[in-house]
Amino acid sequence: MLVSSHLLPHWLQVLLTEKFFNACIIHEEAKKNEKNVYCLDCCISICPHCLSPHNSHRLLQIRRYVYHDVIRLGDAQKLFDCAFVQSYTTNSAKVLFLNPRPQTRQFRGSGNVCGTCDRSLQDPFLFCSLSCKVDCIIKMKGVDGLSSFLFDCKFLSLSESVSDDGLMTSDSVLEPAASTRTSSSSDGYGGIGCRTLACTATTEIVRKKRSSLSVCQPMFPRSEMSAGLMNRRKKTPNRAPLY
Repeated sequence: MLVSSHLLPHWLQVLLTEKFFNACIIHEEAKKNEKNVYCLDCCISICPHCLSPHNSHRLLQIRRYVYHDVIRLGDAQKLFDCAFVQSYTTNSAKVLFLNPRPQTRQFRGSGNVCGTCDRSLQDPFLFCSLSCKVDCIIKMKGVDGLSSFLFDCKFLSLSESVSDDGLMTSDSVLEPAASTRTSSSSDGYGGIGCRTLACTATTEIVRKKRSSLSVCQPMFPRSEMSAGLMNRRKKTPNRAPLY
């Protein structure tokens, strides 16, 4: 959960902390009643059967992959500056994670990692999820820094039917998006999206954090370790007594 969520605009705070895909209490007897739609105007999650009163509202479809909430990159770019947030491709659609995923062990090494939670990333990304970027902006610039991160979206409709369960199929392997430097702004790395974290101050603090990570080195140099193994004196094997 975002540590600074109480400082966010209410609609964004609810989006990043809401538990989606719970059964709708109003339509608990209906089929496909998972709450997989977020209404930005009412700041609530709703199921497909609740859509009618919200037809004129800004609606965002939430999807899920392996029990973690994602949204389409195309939808996210209407609301946020998605620059440097790593996108993934599944079911031929690019998606972003709303929140960081739990890690069994913390990354240790010299590779590229998330500036907030230290998850391993591809270059040139700095964040693994939208909430990680939000958290970094608030820590660096305060709430006022969100003004360049949040876009004034007047209209947001569902791009497709939400009658399905919103779950990614088991045969859709989640893979990091391929090329980023040569791709268009739809990849979350170009266009108007670069105006927030392309500045030196933001990237510098992330790089400083990465440079502070200790690179795991063996206790002995590889050459000395190999030589020690080769020159190790063999002992006389102990044979079992014969009875």
